[in-house]
Amino acid sequence: MHAGHAVASSVCLFLLALSIAALLPHGPPPPRTSSFFQARVPPPAIGRTSAADHGGCDYSDGQWVRDEALAAAYMEDCPFLDPGFRCARNGRRHTSFRQWRWQPRRCRLPKFNATDMLERSRNGRIVFAGDSIGRNQWESMVCMLAGAVPAGGAGVYEQSGKPISRHKGYLSMVFAAYNLSVEYYRAPMIVMVDRFHHANAPSGGRVRGAVRLDALPRHADRWAGADVLVLNTGHWWNPHKTVRAGNYFMVGGRLNRTMDIKEAFGLSLQTIKDWELSSVRRSKSYFFFRSYSPSHYSNGTWDTGGSCADQQDPLTTDQLQLGEEYSWINEMIAKTTQGIRSHGRKAHFLNITHMTELRPDGHPSRHREPGTPPDAPEDCSHWCLPGVPDTWNEVLYAQLLSTGYDTRRKPR
Repeated sequence: MHAGHAVASSVCLFLLALSIAALLPHGPPPPRTSSFFQARVPPPAIGRTSAADHGGCDYSDGQWVRDEALAAAYMEDCPFLDPGFRCARNGRRHTSFRQWRWQPRRCRLPKFNATDMLERSRNGRIVFAGDSIGRNQWESMVCMLAGAVPAGGAGVYEQSGKPISRHKGYLSMVFAAYNLSVEYYRAPMIVMVDRFHHANAPSGGRVRGAVRLDALPRHADRWAGADVLVLNTGHWWNPHKTVRAGNYFMVGGRLNRTMDIKEAFGLSLQTIKDWELSSVRRSKSYFFFRSYSPSHYSNGTWDTGGSCADQQDPLTTDQLQLGEEYSWINEMIAKTTQGIRSHGRKAHFLNITHMTELRPDGHPSRHREPGTPPDAPEDCSHWCLPGVPDTWNEVLYAQLLSTGYDTRRKPR
């Protein structure tokens, strides 16, 4: 009897082991190919996220955590990158800046799921409008999404056939299989800037242009109807780019040569607010205004020999020196966004300043695009890609998830 029980027990254990083995994955994942567009196995779709999971999370409060296993969503072979953002190709030897993951202190930042984002954005438009740092973020988003496109990549193209090197006007990348466009509109001051020919310049001094605080750029009508609109500005709101360059502020067709920059910035944000609230059509869109992206020039400014070369690691919070140059910009953007939100609109302040302030290691520095003169200023304002702007887009994705974003639910 005892021997019979022992045999029966052994058989049961053997069958249990076989069952467990059948449930385990077999074999390594499919090998990566050299092409940017790859036949990837789509990651599992992410379901709806509750407000308790992410909606109440402050993603801006956290720290950078070293993660040797971190894999970028794309690499420098993404065909939609500016040459100036391909830092390794331009001679940067240290690429450890790609091995840092942002970890919020009180919650989890969802991993960016490109397939899920493409599906949620089907038949939609994602629009970025702002300065060249906004273009940095736009290129990051395009490459993050394109990395999930099947092998061949023929389904991703610029709508009008414009080269990616075009830096004026706008660019619109189409993801044909999803009927989705991801667009960028150059608007460095977010309002209209008029350039005067000498014959048309107002008399009485050196006036080259007018920043029209009560008018949006001419292509702003194209922003309307976007399912997701991401605005940014800030780097041009300084004396060097305005009054010292002969660009004065204008309201109601009248040039004002004495207006303070902070007052002018406030008026420009009021114009954005009025525009956003003026149309019922825009009430259905997700409105984001990104905070200021800090530069990291040491021992000088961008045009006086300032440098960020040889920076290889993020800073810690106790190493920070908070900059007055952008704290007032963020305060005004946050207040404007809250004002739009108070009218029932889906408006969000995309706060990336603190996490970005900690990353002096992520800039092109002296590794600029081919053909840049050796004595040209370092670039400590823009970002290498893949790099820091990818995390901005992860936060954007997380905030969209927390609100149930899904263009497939749009009424037909």
